[in-house]
Amino acid sequence: MVTVFIRWTWLRAVLHNGWWLVTSVYLVVDAGLSPAELVLIGSVQSAFALVFEVPAGVIADTISRKWSLVISQVLMGTSMLATGLFESFPALLATQVLWGISWTFASGSDVALITDELDRPSEINVVLARAARAQLAGAATGLVLLGLLAWATRRDLTIVIAGATMGALGLYVAFRFTEHNFVPTRTARWSASWNTFRRGVTLVRRSRAILLIFVATFLVNGASDAAGRLTQKQLLDLGLPSAPDPIVWFTALGVTALVVGAVVLRLVTQRINGAHAATDYALAALVGVLAMLLLAFARDPVLGAIAVVLLNGIVTPLTRVISTIWVNARTTADIRATTHSFLAQLEYLGEIVCGVTISAIARLTTLPLALTACAVLFAATAVLMRRSPGDRAVGDLH
Repeated sequence: MVTVFIRWTWLRAVLHNGWWLVTSVYLVVDAGLSPAELVLIGSVQSAFALVFEVPAGVIADTISRKWSLVISQVLMGTSMLATGLFESFPALLATQVLWGISWTFASGSDVALITDELDRPSEINVVLARAARAQLAGAATGLVLLGLLAWATRRDLTIVIAGATMGALGLYVAFRFTEHNFVPTRTARWSASWNTFRRGVTLVRRSRAILLIFVATFLVNGASDAAGRLTQKQLLDLGLPSAPDPIVWFTALGVTALVVGAVVLRLVTQRINGAHAATDYALAALVGVLAMLLLAFARDPVLGAIAVVLLNGIVTPLTRVISTIWVNARTTADIRATTHSFLAQLEYLGEIVCGVTISAIARLTTLPLALTACAVLFAATAVLMRRSPGDRAVGDLH
């Protein structure tokens, strides 16, 4: 099951990241969306995902984690495919909302499924770290393959192909995934779902460590998501060459960031499983501050590209894997997907609150000032994690 899970993680990353590379350029170049519209899409998408996240997690904990993933794949493929069919802002907003909802059925379900099926608590952190590296490797592959396809054909056609393939990946989950160690609730499902939700809330309220990572996730994800949606616009404004097609430059940049991320995760795998997690999270946030200030005030696209590599190659993968392992180590099998859904809710809430704020700054002032606001969020995260009650108390991941 571990091999099947790692392979699926790689395949999904190939399609998702390659699709987003092409889509991010498509939204700016073909659809002509403004910086405010780009960030607003992320905020509205997150608002819908926020509403769906906990119900989706409870379904995974009471009915089936495997079939939650199948639903996710079908919805994801549909939304990705539809994105390539429209250029108007309202239509693209709708496709991105559906895309956000599709992830709610996967967030938490995937980690909970592999944790239960492996049934080896001492090994699960290593497996999750392997999955994170596979995700980065798949993302790099997807950037190259779909980036080349978009360059050789058309961006909208590539988006449609990626979406159709992502939907078909649901068949892989349906036929290859097992679910032997999960016992679904067969009677009084509404009551069981409510009890699952309540137990998850109780766990979070009583765990200072989980509350800490929730707040950090809110700040980091809000900054990262807003910055990620402004990156293409800023690099183009800085004079990124238009020949060959911009997709070629963004592909090269994305692959470089993912290679850096894979190397960083391999170097720190054992460290982030231990007592240094809070410190490493704070250091990653400080790198985020540097990246945002560099991107905001760069004078040429080279410096801007370095900033993007720092953000996507160090900050995003490191904070994401630490938060996942951190929460997974502090929950139990019966509420695992629900607790991870709470974590995802904080990600979405950060995208909404911080995204709306940064969108307003971009609209009322300038793009560099909006990126500076992202740097402030990263700085607040670094201070929060370094003022935690000591790494041994809050970062001791068993």
